[in-house]
Amino acid sequence: MPVQTADLGARIRDVPDFPKPGILFKDITTLLKDGDAFAAAIDGLLAKIGNKKIDAVVGMESRGFIFAAPIAYKLGVGFVPVRKLGKLPADVVSVEYDLEYGSATLEMHKDAIKPGARVLIVDDLLATGGTVAGTIELVKQLKGEIVGLAFLIELAALKGRDKLSGYDIATLIKY
Repeated sequence: MPVQTADLGARIRDVPDFPKPGILFKDITTLLKDGDAFAAAIDGLLAKIGNKKIDAVVGMESRGFIFAAPIAYKLGVGFVPVRKLGKLPADVVSVEYDLEYGSATLEMHKDAIKPGARVLIVDDLLATGGTVAGTIELVKQLKGEIVGLAFLIELAALKGRDKLSGYDIATLIKY
């Protein structure tokens, strides 16, 4: 029997005090190992994204890759990886951003997005919004047009959505 989108939250494991004390980590590996649930997650995100004209899908290292790549494949467009500092081999644009428990630098190849390209940004989790805000900045540096943001999970109490006003946001699971 196919997994329904409404049932996906039950397939995510809570891990307390990871990666540091006080953080309740939402472990998606328990969803990913279930082929039907993983398919339902991808199909559910695609349904929420709708029929937007999209030229490229951007996903952030590393769990964002898991969702962005199959979405790009299903849409018949390219996938653009956003990596941590020093991981990309060619010329990059970069941005420093805040995490819910620190800060980091993101990079994207300078030739990854053509000016005017319509971009969908996909990640596994919307928490404080720092990672996606950094990724938005990278897309803007390359003059891409952001048509939407999509996340498997939204941690509503952390108010990441507030940093992203003006963007079309699709999420499947809210905590």
